[in-house]
Amino acid sequence: MIVVDIETSGGNPIEHGIWQIGAVDLNTMEEFLDESRIDDEDKVTEEALIIIGKTEEELRDSNKQSQKELLDKFFKWLETRKMKNLLCHLPEFDQGFLKHKARKYFDTDPFWPNYHRAFDLHSIAQVKFFELNGKFLKKEDNNSDMGLKNILKLCGLEDERRSVREGKISREGKPHNALEDAKLTAECFSRLMYGKNLFPEFSKFEVPKHLTMRHQQSADVEVLKK
Repeated sequence: MIVVDIETSGGNPIEHGIWQIGAVDLNTMEEFLDESRIDDEDKVTEEALIIIGKTEEELRDSNKQSQKELLDKFFKWLETRKMKNLLCHLPEFDQGFLKHKARKYFDTDPFWPNYHRAFDLHSIAQVKFFELNGKFLKKEDNNSDMGLKNILKLCGLEDERRSVREGKISREGKPHNALEDAKLTAECFSRLMYGKNLFPEFSKFEVPKHLTMRHQQSADVEVLKK
């Protein structure tokens, strides 16, 4: 399984560009991290710049490789992987961006037939929560309440990255990095599926007992009530 995360100049794959791709092969623990300049026609949002801690000039640096070259390198790296399924925090975003850019540059869908199936962290976390509680975590309007904040709580992790709301920093922290974010996703996956810490940088956060005891019966998960 290959954990993938991207950093972009905004949230719309048609209007914005990819400037960084990070990935981890969970079978071999090999990593991929590379970046590029965005295309001249790509727009940039102020919120994206705050999240990644970059300037627009840095995203348009002519000394960097093009997006097409970045994607070509990434897809060639994917071709060398044994298991082709992807794992993303939000596949609709990461995989959606990559597919749109691939069609733009290569007039093809490199995800078909090998990479079109993806695991998403939200569903895995909800299944684990149901296993522990006999119910899904929902808001008052019955929509899922398993956002990243509650996924991290369920996994006993803290988000040390900066957070932005309405164009302003709502929580100070490290700028987002594609490889570091892919590792965070992989760490959550390891804790949810195996009850184990995966990367040394997350070992300071103890794996909760409700994840290490696979057959524990619980009426509730206290960590999500705090």
